[in-house]
Amino acid sequence: MSKGKLIFVCLITIIFIILGYVKYKNIQEKKSKEMPPEKPGGKTIKADAIVVQYTKLDNEISSNGNILAQDEVQLQPEVSGRVIQLNIQEGSMVSKGTLLMKISDADLRAQLGKVKSQLAVAQSNVKRLSELLKINGVSQSDYDLAENQVSTLKADMVLLEVQIAKTELRAPFTGKLGLRNISVGAYVTPNTIIATIQNIHQLKLDLSIPERYAGLVQKGNKMDCTVDGISAPFQSQVIATDPQIDANTRNLKVRAVILNPNTHLIPGSYVRVALKLNETPDAIMIPSNAIIPDDKANKVVVVENGKAQFVPLTLGIRSSSDVQVLNGLKIRDTVLVTGLLQAKPNMNIKINKIVSTNPTKSN
Repeated sequence: MSKGKLIFVCLITIIFIILGYVKYKNIQEKKSKEMPPEKPGGKTIKADAIVVQYTKLDNEISSNGNILAQDEVQLQPEVSGRVIQLNIQEGSMVSKGTLLMKISDADLRAQLGKVKSQLAVAQSNVKRLSELLKINGVSQSDYDLAENQVSTLKADMVLLEVQIAKTELRAPFTGKLGLRNISVGAYVTPNTIIATIQNIHQLKLDLSIPERYAGLVQKGNKMDCTVDGISAPFQSQVIATDPQIDANTRNLKVRAVILNPNTHLIPGSYVRVALKLNETPDAIMIPSNAIIPDDKANKVVVVENGKAQFVPLTLGIRSSSDVQVLNGLKIRDTVLVTGLLQAKPNMNIKINKIVSTNPTKSN
């Protein structure tokens, strides 16, 4: 085929394509003119709903915590040296002030003996000079120097006694000893951890709660606690909270004291805690699945005169399935719990069924 014929065929083909496209557009425009426009809100959807009513809310926060001893210390010596005595019976109870470990102090005691001898001589010298001073047999300055020497030796003796006392490790309080890490003859330094001691006569626990509950927790609140492996639950009572919320976790640290602890509770145990708060007799609770999250505000779909209305909410305490509404709803409002994705403002809503709601506890 010659080049001229090829160009002619291409032009004819392009013309037919353009004419076909124009005809198709005319047909589509004709159909759109003949079809009546859809009225706003003309579409109807079926959905389930709830009727808002007051609910008695037993405020209860569930959290996890750890049991702590009232006092806990790692036993470490104040000075370095060789251990010559060890009185640590692992797992036993000891009284405050009990000698637990002794480091060799032979050199210090030798120095103390030397200072005591020097002190005795110095005191005799002061006594002799005092008699001479009465008859002007010695100058006042010589007597003052002798007295100063006595004072210096007494100070040296006190210093040595303090250093000797530091070679003894005593129980800082009455408590239970842990496992020891050394034996007699070991060389220890102030960085050596000899053992631990815990005061387990009174136990406490620490837990963290979300910041939205910070204003509800007060000193004196009771908590029900359970520990794995122990069937009997026990109670604790809030004694203090941190003065500020943790900036990283957005949680508030709470400390409680365990009431009537049993002998099976061990510091460090993982505890499940239920913190009871004040009851709210007239709370408005709706299912969590009725909430439509939004960047600006959480919303629900309220049916008014058969039409869908999107209402912003202020939320409060949450439970496993429900959430408290502080502002935005009133009693006997009808709130959709299904069909939320299909609902549009002012759309016709046909209620399929009313879902019943049950009282709930927050956590």
